Amino acid sequence: QAQLVESGGGLVQTGGSLRLSCAASGRTFTTSTMGWFRQVPGKDREFVAGVKWIGENTYYADYADSVKGRFTIFRDNGKSTLYLQMNSLKPEDTAVYFCAARYPGQLAVVVPASAYAYWGQGTQVTVSS
Repeated sequence: QAQLVESGGGLVQTGGSLRLSCAASGRTFTTSTMGWFRQVPGKDREFVAGVKWIGENTYYADYADSVKGRFTIFRDNGKSTLYLQMNSLKPEDTAVYFCAARYPGQLAVVVPASAYAYWGQGTQVTVSS
């Protein structure tokens, strides 16, 4: 069983930056595929970024087109923490952001939210115009 706890959300102006953190516990973090999703009221949870282990100390990351070049996903295995660095934020980035992890051995990153097994409670990000 995995426990995921997000932090770092808040209110920021357009063009600003935020860094979200996701502290993981309870399972093997190093080789787990993990991702960030976001959700606004009335819409499905949307994939933002994900990262999977591809061997040794190497990871592969993928991003939604809407955040490429602005967001960076990275992890600190020593701290069992996943991060999402968000730069050049736009009002349309406003959402609740969730950290998620897949079951061990499930490697694909860009899959529907339903394919991720473990979820944090979410953290609100609001970008003012």
